[in-house]
Amino acid sequence: MTERMLYVGPLSLFSRKVEIALREKGLLYARELVPFTQAKGYSPKHPAVAAANPLKKVPVLVEGDLTLFDSTVILEYLEDAYPEPPLYPKGAKARAKCRLVELEADEILFAPVRNLLYRTEPPLADGARQAAREEAGIQADAEIDRQFAGLDQRLAARDYFCGAFSAADIGMFMTVLFTQRLKGPRVSGHPRLASWYGLMLNRPSCAKAAEEIAAADRELSPDLR
Repeated sequence: MTERMLYVGPLSLFSRKVEIALREKGLLYARELVPFTQAKGYSPKHPAVAAANPLKKVPVLVEGDLTLFDSTVILEYLEDAYPEPPLYPKGAKARAKCRLVELEADEILFAPVRNLLYRTEPPLADGARQAAREEAGIQADAEIDRQFAGLDQRLAARDYFCGAFSAADIGMFMTVLFTQRLKGPRVSGHPRLASWYGLMLNRPSCAKAAEEIAAADRELSPDLR
C-alpha cells in the first residue's frame, strides 16, 4: 500500500480542504501538524514543508514518490487518481464551473477574510494601528456580507453549488467557516446559504474539520473575540 503523508497547519483552512477530500474519498493518510503560534506564525518553517514547497506553506501531500502542494492541485490529483466517489461533476463545462467556485472561495471571498485575522490576536499596543485594523475589519465585514448575498442567490433551488456535493462546496465551506470563526457576518442572515452551511456541517468530513479548527482555537487563539 502506498504511504500517504499530509503536512497541515492547525489553523490552515487550505489544509482542512485537503483533509475533507481525503475523508470523502475514504483514503487513509498519516498527518503531521506543523508547529504554529500566534506570535511567530509558522516560523521557523518546517523543514519538510520548506523543502517540498517553494512558498514554504502547507498543505503538502507526499504519496510515495510524488510530492504536491497547493490545495487545489492536490484535490485535482486526488480526483484523477481516485475518481470514486467523485468530487467534480462530469463534463468539461461543469468541471470548469466547479473550479471557478473553488477559486472564488480561495481568492475572492477569502480576500476580505484576511482582514479579520487580527481578531485572533491580542490588541496592538499602538492605538492608531489597532484602530486601522479594526476599520479594515468593518469594511471586510461589509464586503463579506455582500458576497454572502450573491452566494445565497446562486443556491436557489439546489442544495450544493454545482448540484451535487463537490470540491466547490469543500472550498467554499472552509472559507465560510472562517468568516463565522472570525466573527464576520452571520450566515443566518442569508437563508439559502445558512441551509447549505448546515448541510455541510452535517457531513462527518466537514464536521471533523470544524471541530478540529475550534479545538485549535481554544489552544492557540485565546484572544479570539
